[in-house]
Amino acid sequence: MADGFRVVIIGGGVGGMETAMTLGRARNAAVQTTLIDKGSVHYWKPMLHEFAAGTVEQSRDCIAFAEAAARFNFTFVQGSLASVDRAAHTIRLSNDQTVPYDLLVVALGSRANDFGIEGVLANCTFIDSLPDADAFNEKFRKAFRKAAAAGETLELGIVGGGATGTQLAAELCSAIDRAPGYGVEARKRTLRATLIETGPRILPAFPERVSEDAKAELERLGIDVRTNAMVVGVDHDGFRLKDGSTVPATLRVWAAGVRATDATALFEGLEMSRGGQLAINHTLRTTEDVSVYAVGDCARIMDAPLPATAQVARQQGIYLGRAIPEIAAGHTPAPFVYRDRGAVVALGGYNGWGMLSQDKSFGGGFLRGLAPRWLHDLIYRQHQFGVMGFARGVSAFLQAHLSPSRPRIDP
Repeated sequence: MADGFRVVIIGGGVGGMETAMTLGRARNAAVQTTLIDKGSVHYWKPMLHEFAAGTVEQSRDCIAFAEAAARFNFTFVQGSLASVDRAAHTIRLSNDQTVPYDLLVVALGSRANDFGIEGVLANCTFIDSLPDADAFNEKFRKAFRKAAAAGETLELGIVGGGATGTQLAAELCSAIDRAPGYGVEARKRTLRATLIETGPRILPAFPERVSEDAKAELERLGIDVRTNAMVVGVDHDGFRLKDGSTVPATLRVWAAGVRATDATALFEGLEMSRGGQLAINHTLRTTEDVSVYAVGDCARIMDAPLPATAQVARQQGIYLGRAIPEIAAGHTPAPFVYRDRGAVVALGGYNGWGMLSQDKSFGGGFLRGLAPRWLHDLIYRQHQFGVMGFARGVSAFLQAHLSPSRPRIDP
C-alpha cells in the first residue's frame, strides 16, 4: 500500500464519503485512500435542520469516520486544511501534519452566503455543520424554556426560504409540539416565528403550487412568511428590510444563499466561480490542475452547472470513486452524467411534497402528504445503509420508526 497511487479526499460529507466508500468497495490494492475531515463523525447534511431542532439523535444517525475507514479500507485523518502546495503535491493540516497525494479530491461542501450584508456575521446563527446545529439547538431550547416560564414571547427570525430555512421553521414547531411538558398550546403562546425570503415565493426550486401549499402550511402553524423581503442589515434586535420595516428577532438564523466554504480560497491559481466554487470539467477534474478533482457543493461545472444538493454530491462521489482507478492507470474516464431523481421537501411531520424524475425509472409525477415524507426518509436511508452496512442500517431504521426520538426542551 505504501507504494500505491495516493488518493487524498478533503471533506467527509456526502460527496467525499461516497468517493471513499466506492474506492473501498473495489478493494484495489493499487490505490491508497486517505479521507480528511475536521469532525469525527459523518452525517447526512440535509438533516441538519433536524439536528438543530433536536428531532433526531446523533447516536442513531451519525457514524464515526474511524468505523467507516475500517469498513471501507481507507485511512481517516482528523484535521482542518491549512495550506495546499500543488507543485509539491502536498497539503498541510492545521496541526502542521503534511499529507502527500497523487490525486486530490476536494469535497469541502458549502455554507450559507451572507452576501456582505451588514451585521449578518456578527448577529446571526449559521447552521452549516453538525456543531452549528448542536449549538443552535442548545440556544433555542434555553431561550424557549426561559420565555415559556416567564410567560413571554420568543421571537425567531429565519432568513432564507429555500429548503433549509423552510424545513427548519417547521421542524422547530414539531420539536415543541412533541416535547414533554410543552406541546401545541405552549408553542402558540410562546413562539413567534418569521420566515424571510428575498424572492417572490419560498421553495423557488419547486413548482409554484408547492410554494403556495408550503406557505399555507407554515402559516397554519403560526409562522409569518414574508416574501419579496430583502434584508439590508441585522443587529441584536432583529432584521432591517429594504422597505424600511423591521422584523424583531431574539434568535436570528441565516439560511440564505449557497457559496463554497472559505477553504477553497487556499487553492490559489485554480479557476473559481463567483461563489468560490472550484471550476471543474465533465470528468470532475479542475480546469487548471490535472491532479485535483472536486465534487459536491464546492465544485461547479462551468458550462453545465448543477444544483447544490446531496443528490448531486452523492452521484459525483460514486462516479469519481469508480473513475479513479482508471485515472491511476493513465486512462481518461467517460464524462460524468447527472441523473435527476426528483426532489422532496418535508415540513416536519405535518406535510411533504415531492417531484419525481421524468426518466424511465420514475416516469415523472407529483406527490403530496405521507408519500413524499417516506420518500424523503428513503433517500437518506439509501445512503445510510451504504455507510453503516445492512445490519446496522436496518437497526437504525427500525429504531427511528418503532422508537422515534423524543425532542426535549427541558435539560
